[in-house]
Amino acid sequence: MHRIIFLAAFFCCTLINAQFGKNCEVRQIKINLFNPGLEYEMALGVNSTLDFRVAWQAAIEPASSKPIEDYDFFPAITVQNRYYHNLNSRDRRGRQIYGNSGNYIAPTVAFFSPDDRIVENRLVKGVHGYGGLVYGLQRSYNSGLSFSIDAGAGYYVGPFRGGVHPVVNLSIGWIISEKRWCVGR
Repeated sequence: MHRIIFLAAFFCCTLINAQFGKNCEVRQIKINLFNPGLEYEMALGVNSTLDFRVAWQAAIEPASSKPIEDYDFFPAITVQNRYYHNLNSRDRRGRQIYGNSGNYIAPTVAFFSPDDRIVENRLVKGVHGYGGLVYGLQRSYNSGLSFSIDAGAGYYVGPFRGGVHPVVNLSIGWIISEKRWCVGR
């Protein structure tokens, strides 16, 4: 299990491009209200960022026989390497790219650390997580309001039989700190 998670994290790191550009915010910190927690996004390249989220997150219960129908809230750490593919075209059309407002594709890794719990009359202990790929969009406004949503699929691992399940992340909150670099303001 640890090898799969390590390989997924390593895959995310191999996509890093060390040059800074003019499209992405250098860094921004957001408070997430939908999944209570903090989110930090920093620029890695011209159109790519590393997004790191620590939150109390809604997620499927992968230890269930019907995981898609069984949801719960878990403490989670999520890391995404986002590549914004339409920042240049949004800027050319006069649309705002402030706060990394654009559409992205991202390899994603998440770790959930729930307490021991009973799922279908079985005791489930330990952490679980997934590694996968998502497509999403993020929009930020001058007021600081920011939201992002992404969806895709991930391979879930943990103290249960692993498998591929859907991944959906929703973030609604406010940008509380930023280092502006982007030209789209």
